Amino acid sequence: MTAPATGLVRRRLTVRGTVQGVGFRPYVHRLADGLGLAGFVGNTGDGVIVEIEGPADQVDRFCALLAQQPPPLATVSGIAGEDLPATGDTSPFTIRSTERAGGRTQLPPDTATCADCLRELADTADRRYRHPFVTCTHCGPRFTIATGMPYDRAATTMAAFPMCPSCAHEYGDPADRRFHAQPVACADCGPRLTLIPALGGLRPARDANALATARALLAAGRIVAVKGVGGYHLACDATDERAVAALRDRKERGGKAFAVMCADLATAERIAVLSAAERAALTSPRRPIVLLPRRTEPDGLRLAGQVCPGSPHVGVMLPYTPVHTLLFGLPGDPPGPRMLVMTSGNRSGEPIVTDDADALTRLAGLADAWLAHDRPIASPCDDSLLRVRPDGTEQVLRRSRGHVPRALRLPVPVPPVLAVGGDLKNVLCLAEGEHAWFGPHIGDMGVLATQEAAERAERHLTRLTGVTPALVAADRHPGYHSTRRARHRASRTGDGSLRLVQHHHAHIASAMAEHGLDGTTPVIGVAFDGTGYGDDGTVWGGEILLADYTGYRRFAHLTPAPLPGGDAGVANPCRLALARLWAAGLPWAPDLPSVTACPDLELATLRRQLDRQVACVPTSSMGRLFDAVSSLVGVCHRAGYEAQAAMELEAAALEAGDADAVAYPFDITGAGVLACDPAPMLRTLLADQRRGTPAPVLAGRFHRGVALAVAEICHRARAASGLTTVALTGGVFANGLLEEECAALLGRDGFTVLRHGEVPPNDGGLALGQLMVAGTATNHETE
Repeated sequence: MTAPATGLVRRRLTVRGTVQGVGFRPYVHRLADGLGLAGFVGNTGDGVIVEIEGPADQVDRFCALLAQQPPPLATVSGIAGEDLPATGDTSPFTIRSTERAGGRTQLPPDTATCADCLRELADTADRRYRHPFVTCTHCGPRFTIATGMPYDRAATTMAAFPMCPSCAHEYGDPADRRFHAQPVACADCGPRLTLIPALGGLRPARDANALATARALLAAGRIVAVKGVGGYHLACDATDERAVAALRDRKERGGKAFAVMCADLATAERIAVLSAAERAALTSPRRPIVLLPRRTEPDGLRLAGQVCPGSPHVGVMLPYTPVHTLLFGLPGDPPGPRMLVMTSGNRSGEPIVTDDADALTRLAGLADAWLAHDRPIASPCDDSLLRVRPDGTEQVLRRSRGHVPRALRLPVPVPPVLAVGGDLKNVLCLAEGEHAWFGPHIGDMGVLATQEAAERAERHLTRLTGVTPALVAADRHPGYHSTRRARHRASRTGDGSLRLVQHHHAHIASAMAEHGLDGTTPVIGVAFDGTGYGDDGTVWGGEILLADYTGYRRFAHLTPAPLPGGDAGVANPCRLALARLWAAGLPWAPDLPSVTACPDLELATLRRQLDRQVACVPTSSMGRLFDAVSSLVGVCHRAGYEAQAAMELEAAALEAGDADAVAYPFDITGAGVLACDPAPMLRTLLADQRRGTPAPVLAGRFHRGVALAVAEICHRARAASGLTTVALTGGVFANGLLEEECAALLGRDGFTVLRHGEVPPNDGGLALGQLMVAGTATNHETE
């Protein structure tokens, strides 16, 4: 596209990527205006279109500079251009109205309040002083207010708020930071806060009074439902024992940890130990919840005991909206809490609440007051959660706010496909060509409200991406709600076939896709989780598969044991422990922690159930083995939430440290498909326990034993197949200790190790693998 050195030229450019809602058009306007060029810029369904005219050398310079210094939230993935006949246009460069054609525009995620807006929020001389919805082109809501594409104010939930003259002037001024910022508003024309009390003696309040009342309630130990950008939170003072206990009781949370929002980074460092990479993650525009090691001796600021009981980690985030900042207070405000529990506004097992009227009913009895606002939420979007590894890389455990709907580039193009994910940590994914878009975290599909939320999320993501699926991909498990919904959708719409994908194959394909593997060479996939429907109708979950996108071969697996009571038995690790001992032919000694945790009647019933194999489906699940060992060493016998026993076992192992180098043995046997038998591990563990070895040491030796077994099986897989790449995937690899041990051993043995980063290892990343298999494979089940 290089033009002659002299004369006028006109050029049309189509810019693709994350280029809407990020100030890209104002950036183009300033660039063209500075070079004295004519033409226009506008949004289209395909991205941003630019027509530029002027001297050839200046047009070439414009094209060279266009992608070099885009706005902070913009990402340019490609620029396509064509030369047009020059028209002699000398008029000023303009921003045109949006063209409403379909396309593949990439909308940016919601982003934390930027430093410039925070300065205005605290500046008594600024007209947006204490404005709870201050935003600009560099920050604020995007995904959660977008109702369609292309992204303009009319296609957002801000359409109901006409701009006042002052905001309209900023919106139309190319030199202003709010030039064409769609959420722009002020106290005169923007959304308003309302406080609705559930307590007697309080009156509803608006605006500043609403915030002041909410702050006073939090300081007094009350629970306030706070409407954010992607849904409601339930908030209380994180240092108030009674308030946290009340929230845990009302929400029926069990022992599951709460997330904590700290007023600032300095406050976070008083309760947690932070690395440089963890500080960077906390303060990034995504503002995720980051799992951090707790300080053993907090610096004068102590969390309530029930914030994260029994955990060496605490999930910390920083304020990411102006409302959050104002809740902690500005200079001159009365003292208030410096740390707030901020947990999803819902009852356990239900999706996050977004609708104001819905919040008053669904959160009744949980909250003492509601701090709401009148800007609708177009799509729920829960907080993202991640941990930072010792090497500084991130492992996202829940991919939602701050990430969604940023596209992932696929290593292999696929037809238009919708993948509906699994039943726990449900997340859907849409893809076409070389791009895939995850939806936000939905949750457990076991309740009707979550299934309805998944349908709404699908409609919203389809509108924003313009993808019309020709295929629907789902899990093979016949009992999954997500699979039944996919069957119903495929039969109702008739827009394509349903393709069912084996659970652990999808996990491995997800890891491959995230790392850009095109599938021409298979990998050794280590897929460890709690439950997955196996080819033989049993429950898989301790799998080593040789896999690519088109198929897989089971190379090894954990030796099965009965799962007494099926899914109902998962809440009772003590029963899982005794079932593992029964499968290994080991006695139930009366002084064994798992035995003493069960009443006599329960023991007798369990023994008969196992002997007669009643409701005892076999399982090779590694997640269930972690649960069993957690009970055997006396850590957790009854689980109140998913993965509690395994998480507490990891916490115990971390307490022991790495001074002890002992690893418990597994027996790896068989021809064809190898079996990894934990019986030797169980015998050695019980012998150590009888010698009085502390539970943390037992837990550490178990973790090391699993890692050594993984390394040995992968070594044998390489010898048999010649494959040298290992993918570690599945929910068990959310266990940082196990993942680090496996990666270190495999790396020393010369393997290339794939670990999840932006895509969760658990079922939150399953849909990516489903769509890769559905879009590329030809030998799996099709309906």
